[in-house]
Amino acid sequence: MANHSQFGFQDASSPIMEELVEFHDHALMVALAICSLVLYLLTLMLMEKLSSNTVDAQEVELIWTILPAIVLILLALPSLQILYMMDEIDEPDLTLKAIGHQWYWTYEYTDFKDLTFDSYMIPTTDLPLGHFRLLEVDHRVVIPMESPIRIIVTAGDVLHSWTVPTLGVKTDAIPGRLNQTSFITTRPGIFYGQCSEICGANHSYMPIVVESAPLTHF
Repeated sequence: MANHSQFGFQDASSPIMEELVEFHDHALMVALAICSLVLYLLTLMLMEKLSSNTVDAQEVELIWTILPAIVLILLALPSLQILYMMDEIDEPDLTLKAIGHQWYWTYEYTDFKDLTFDSYMIPTTDLPLGHFRLLEVDHRVVIPMESPIRIIVTAGDVLHSWTVPTLGVKTDAIPGRLNQTSFITTRPGIFYGQCSEICGANHSYMPIVVESAPLTHF
Protein backbone atom coordinates (compact mmCIF):
# COMPACT_ATOMS: atom_id res chain seq x y z
CA MET A 1 0.00 0.00 0.00
CA ALA A 2 1.43 3.38 -1.02
CA ASN A 3 1.74 6.14 1.57
CA HIS A 4 2.19 9.88 1.57
CA SER A 5 5.59 11.29 0.51
CA GLN A 6 6.59 7.93 -0.97
CA PHE A 7 9.08 8.33 -3.81
CA GLY A 8 9.54 4.70 -4.84
CA PHE A 9 7.29 1.87 -5.91
CA GLN A 10 5.14 -0.17 -3.62
CA ASP A 11 6.75 -3.31 -2.22
CA ALA A 12 6.73 -5.96 -4.92
CA SER A 13 4.53 -8.96 -4.20
CA SER A 14 5.13 -10.96 -7.38
CA PRO A 15 8.23 -12.02 -9.37
CA ILE A 16 7.14 -9.89 -12.35
CA MET A 17 6.93 -6.74 -10.23
CA GLU A 18 10.36 -7.47 -8.76
CA GLU A 19 11.77 -7.64 -12.30
CA LEU A 20 10.00 -4.39 -13.25
CA VAL A 21 11.44 -2.55 -10.24
CA GLU A 22 14.92 -3.89 -11.00
CA PHE A 23 14.65 -2.77 -14.63
CA HIS A 24 13.44 0.65 -13.48
CA ASP A 25 16.54 1.04 -11.30
CA HIS A 26 18.75 -0.19 -14.14
CA ALA A 27 17.27 2.33 -16.59
CA LEU A 28 17.70 5.16 -14.07
CA MET A 29 21.38 4.31 -13.63
CA VAL A 30 21.88 4.39 -17.40
CA ALA A 31 20.09 7.76 -17.60
CA LEU A 32 22.22 9.09 -14.72
CA ALA A 33 25.42 8.05 -16.53
CA ILE A 34 24.27 9.76 -19.74
CA CYS A 35 23.30 12.97 -17.93
CA SER A 36 26.61 13.03 -16.05
CA LEU A 37 28.60 12.59 -19.27
CA VAL A 38 26.65 15.30 -21.10
CA LEU A 39 27.00 17.70 -18.15
CA TYR A 40 30.74 17.05 -18.00
CA LEU A 41 31.17 17.71 -21.73
CA LEU A 42 29.10 20.91 -21.54
CA THR A 43 31.15 22.14 -18.61
CA LEU A 44 34.35 21.26 -20.44
CA MET A 45 33.27 23.20 -23.54
CA LEU A 46 32.38 26.26 -21.45
CA MET A 47 35.60 26.23 -19.46
CA GLU A 48 38.05 25.42 -22.22
CA LYS A 49 38.97 27.61 -25.15
CA LEU A 50 37.52 26.51 -28.46
CA SER A 51 39.97 24.84 -30.83
CA SER A 52 39.81 23.19 -34.21
CA ASN A 53 40.98 19.82 -32.93
CA THR A 54 37.46 18.40 -32.78
CA VAL A 55 36.29 19.70 -36.14
CA ASP A 56 37.51 16.61 -37.98
CA ALA A 57 37.96 13.78 -35.52
CA GLN A 58 36.91 10.40 -36.82
CA GLU A 59 37.63 8.74 -33.46
CA VAL A 60 35.13 10.99 -31.69
CA GLU A 61 32.48 10.42 -34.36
CA LEU A 62 33.01 6.68 -34.06
CA ILE A 63 32.57 6.81 -30.30
CA TRP A 64 29.39 8.87 -30.32
CA THR A 65 27.92 6.53 -32.95
CA ILE A 66 28.74 3.23 -31.21
CA LEU A 67 28.10 4.37 -27.62
CA PRO A 68 24.37 5.15 -28.10
CA ALA A 69 23.89 1.78 -29.80
CA ILE A 70 25.43 0.03 -26.80
CA VAL A 71 23.18 1.99 -24.44
CA LEU A 72 20.08 1.01 -26.44
CA ILE A 73 21.09 -2.65 -26.29
CA LEU A 74 21.59 -2.42 -22.52
CA LEU A 75 18.03 -1.10 -22.22
CA ALA A 76 16.33 -3.24 -24.88
CA LEU A 77 17.52 -6.70 -23.84
CA PRO A 78 16.18 -6.68 -20.25
CA SER A 79 13.02 -4.90 -21.40
CA LEU A 80 12.27 -7.60 -23.99
CA GLN A 81 13.01 -10.30 -21.45
CA ILE A 82 10.42 -8.87 -19.05
CA LEU A 83 7.86 -8.50 -21.84
CA TYR A 84 8.19 -12.17 -22.74
CA MET A 85 7.96 -13.12 -19.05
CA MET A 86 4.72 -11.13 -18.70
CA ASP A 87 3.18 -12.80 -21.77
CA GLU A 88 4.13 -16.32 -20.68
CA ILE A 89 1.27 -18.17 -19.00
CA ASP A 90 2.10 -21.44 -17.26
CA GLU A 91 -0.38 -24.12 -16.29
CA PRO A 92 -2.51 -22.19 -13.76
CA ASP A 93 -3.70 -23.54 -10.45
CA LEU A 94 -6.66 -21.17 -10.52
CA THR A 95 -8.44 -19.24 -13.27
CA LEU A 96 -10.22 -16.02 -12.40
CA LYS A 97 -12.41 -13.97 -14.73
CA ALA A 98 -12.85 -10.24 -14.14
CA ILE A 99 -15.60 -8.35 -15.96
CA GLY A 100 -15.61 -4.57 -15.82
CA HIS A 101 -18.89 -2.65 -15.57
CA GLN A 102 -19.82 0.97 -14.96
CA TRP A 103 -18.66 1.16 -12.20
CA TYR A 104 -17.88 -2.11 -10.46
CA TRP A 105 -16.18 -5.44 -11.12
CA THR A 106 -17.75 -8.88 -11.49
CA TYR A 107 -15.57 -11.89 -10.68
CA GLU A 108 -16.05 -15.51 -11.68
CA TYR A 109 -14.05 -18.39 -10.28
CA THR A 110 -14.25 -20.63 -13.34
CA ASP A 111 -12.78 -23.64 -11.51
CA PHE A 112 -15.70 -23.63 -9.06
CA LYS A 113 -19.36 -24.08 -9.86
CA ASP A 114 -21.59 -21.02 -9.57
CA LEU A 115 -19.02 -18.90 -7.75
CA THR A 116 -19.70 -15.39 -9.06
CA PHE A 117 -19.97 -12.10 -7.21
CA ASP A 118 -19.91 -8.34 -7.76
CA SER A 119 -17.33 -6.12 -6.10
CA TYR A 120 -18.47 -2.57 -5.27
CA MET A 121 -16.57 0.18 -3.55
CA ILE A 122 -17.67 0.77 0.03
CA PRO A 123 -19.05 4.33 0.40
CA THR A 124 -17.21 6.62 2.78
CA THR A 125 -20.22 6.80 5.09
CA ASP A 126 -20.24 3.00 5.51
CA LEU A 127 -16.48 2.53 5.70
CA PRO A 128 -15.31 0.62 8.81
CA LEU A 129 -12.73 2.27 11.02
CA GLY A 130 -9.16 1.72 9.79
CA HIS A 131 -10.06 0.85 6.19
CA PHE A 132 -8.87 2.85 3.21
CA ARG A 133 -11.26 5.37 1.68
CA LEU A 134 -12.03 4.91 -2.03
CA LEU A 135 -10.02 1.66 -2.07
CA GLU A 136 -12.00 -0.82 0.03
CA VAL A 137 -14.65 -3.07 -1.54
CA ASP A 138 -17.49 -5.13 -0.14
CA HIS A 139 -16.23 -8.39 -1.68
CA ARG A 140 -12.51 -9.04 -2.08
CA VAL A 141 -10.82 -11.37 -4.55
CA VAL A 142 -9.21 -14.17 -2.55
CA ILE A 143 -6.41 -16.18 -4.19
CA PRO A 144 -3.94 -18.80 -2.92
CA MET A 145 -0.40 -17.66 -2.23
CA GLU A 146 2.55 -19.00 -4.29
CA SER A 147 0.21 -20.49 -6.91
CA PRO A 148 0.06 -19.54 -10.60
CA ILE A 149 -3.10 -17.51 -11.15
CA ARG A 150 -4.53 -16.84 -14.59
CA ILE A 151 -6.91 -13.93 -14.89
CA ILE A 152 -9.16 -13.39 -17.89
CA VAL A 153 -10.28 -9.78 -18.25
CA THR A 154 -13.14 -8.38 -20.30
CA ALA A 155 -15.78 -5.64 -20.08
CA GLY A 156 -19.53 -5.51 -20.36
CA ASP A 157 -19.98 -1.91 -21.50
CA VAL A 158 -16.96 0.37 -22.03
CA LEU A 159 -13.19 0.13 -21.75
CA HIS A 160 -11.76 -0.66 -18.32
CA SER A 161 -8.37 -1.76 -17.04
CA TRP A 162 -7.71 -4.27 -14.24
CA THR A 163 -4.63 -2.96 -12.46
CA VAL A 164 -2.86 -3.97 -9.25
CA PRO A 165 0.52 -2.15 -9.05
CA THR A 166 2.15 -4.27 -6.35
CA LEU A 167 1.50 -7.41 -8.44
CA GLY A 168 2.77 -5.86 -11.66
CA VAL A 169 -0.56 -6.54 -13.39
CA LYS A 170 -2.30 -4.15 -15.79
CA THR A 171 -4.67 -5.67 -18.34
CA ASP A 172 -7.20 -3.80 -20.46
CA ALA A 173 -10.84 -4.89 -20.27
CA ILE A 174 -12.34 -4.55 -23.76
CA PRO A 175 -15.98 -5.36 -24.61
CA GLY A 176 -16.23 -8.44 -26.82
CA ARG A 177 -12.62 -9.46 -26.23
CA LEU A 178 -10.86 -11.67 -23.68
CA ASN A 179 -7.43 -10.59 -22.47
CA GLN A 180 -5.48 -12.80 -20.14
CA THR A 181 -2.43 -12.54 -17.94
CA SER A 182 -0.95 -14.44 -15.02
CA PHE A 183 0.79 -13.69 -11.74
CA ILE A 184 2.05 -15.35 -8.57
CA THR A 185 1.88 -13.75 -5.14
CA THR A 186 5.00 -14.34 -3.08
CA ARG A 187 3.57 -13.33 0.29
CA PRO A 188 0.22 -13.13 2.05
CA GLY A 189 -1.47 -9.76 2.25
CA ILE A 190 -4.08 -7.41 0.83
CA PHE A 191 -3.20 -5.63 -2.39
CA TYR A 192 -5.08 -2.62 -3.72
CA GLY A 193 -5.59 -1.39 -7.24
CA GLN A 194 -7.94 0.72 -9.34
CA CYS A 195 -9.33 0.85 -12.84
CA SER A 196 -6.65 2.56 -14.96
CA GLU A 197 -8.87 3.46 -17.90
CA ILE A 198 -10.99 6.59 -18.16
CA CYS A 199 -14.31 4.74 -18.31
CA GLY A 200 -16.77 7.43 -17.29
CA ALA A 201 -17.79 9.83 -14.54
CA ASN A 202 -17.12 7.34 -11.73
CA HIS A 203 -13.90 6.04 -13.25
CA SER A 204 -11.96 6.49 -10.01
CA TYR A 205 -14.60 4.75 -7.91
CA MET A 206 -14.16 1.13 -8.97
CA PRO A 207 -11.24 -0.16 -6.89
CA ILE A 208 -9.72 -3.64 -6.92
CA VAL A 209 -8.76 -5.55 -3.77
CA VAL A 210 -6.86 -8.84 -3.97
CA GLU A 211 -6.34 -10.86 -0.81
CA SER A 212 -3.57 -13.44 -0.91
CA ALA A 213 -3.86 -16.26 1.62
CA PRO A 214 -1.91 -19.47 2.25
CA LEU A 215 -3.28 -22.47 0.41
CA THR A 216 -4.39 -24.11 3.66
CA HIS A 217 -6.60 -21.11 4.49
CA PHE A 218 -7.84 -20.59 0.93
